[in-house]
Amino acid sequence: MAELRRDPIVGRWVIIDTDHPSGPQDFEKEESVFSGGTCPFCYGSESITPNEIECIRDPNTAPNTPGWHVRVIPNKFPALQIEGDLERRGNGIYDMTNGVGAHEVLVESPYHTKDIPELLNSEVENVISMYCRRAIDLARDTRFKYIMFFRNYGQSAGASLEHPHTQLIALPMVPKSVLEELQGAQEYFDYRERCIFCDIIRQELQKKETVILENKHFLSFCPFVSRFPFEIWIIPKKHNAYFFQLTKEEIPSLAAILKDTLAKLKKTLSHPSYNYVIHTSPIDGGDGDHYHWHIEIMPRLTRVAGFEWGTGFYIVPTPPELAAVYLKEA
Repeated sequence: MAELRRDPIVGRWVIIDTDHPSGPQDFEKEESVFSGGTCPFCYGSESITPNEIECIRDPNTAPNTPGWHVRVIPNKFPALQIEGDLERRGNGIYDMTNGVGAHEVLVESPYHTKDIPELLNSEVENVISMYCRRAIDLARDTRFKYIMFFRNYGQSAGASLEHPHTQLIALPMVPKSVLEELQGAQEYFDYRERCIFCDIIRQELQKKETVILENKHFLSFCPFVSRFPFEIWIIPKKHNAYFFQLTKEEIPSLAAILKDTLAKLKKTLSHPSYNYVIHTSPIDGGDGDHYHWHIEIMPRLTRVAGFEWGTGFYIVPTPPELAAVYLKEA
């Protein structure tokens, strides 16, 4: 018989198939087929992208030329526009505002075929450092309330370009899914006077059942109430609500565990498409005692269909305890 499990943060229920669990070999792999042609993110194509916003590059090299290591550019087809003021208005019962925000692309390296596991640790550190730099810069804009980093890898995960990259969007409001997570964490904190994420870390470290990797500063594990098979979280052991407050000592630790966790995921599941999202507190989220930033990694192995859309439940064919075993052994 399957198990119903309730997420203690947002109250979501999931159905875990503990009776006939699926292994890595049981998932159909969607092959990615890209159109080819000139890649705008590769070395030598700098002139066909918008001008770079910020860059880590070799000394004495000019902007928008080769010589870069990590490059940030505006999205050529942005979901939101950086120019303009917020104009809140109503249309009957509907609230509206101008599509003001920021939509940037962070090109992680000049290498067209190298995903994060194939980069050097120092190169991954550059990527994470740039995440922080962009978040700090955009947080100064009083129009923005939330900064979201997300990464689509593989065509079925929503990547329209093959060259590995991360996107960030600065929003003039806090997304509903983030509000739900914040509210659940606040209710837990009000009742127990403890951060629920810190309690999750303590429990994972005690049981070790779903832990994949850990180092001095970070833990990667399959959450007990996973929504997707082989879902992974990476979370700092020290309480911190804001991702961009990473210390210089923590960045190499995060780079190492992110690289090694994704390497295990790709080896276990034969290079799946996946998404990851950085969950962080809103810009004006206060002291952040109740919230704890983390990265959620979601392989694209199953499709969300009618039952999920209709109920908000997720059906997970691989228990996280079993997924963690496969990942640890990879």
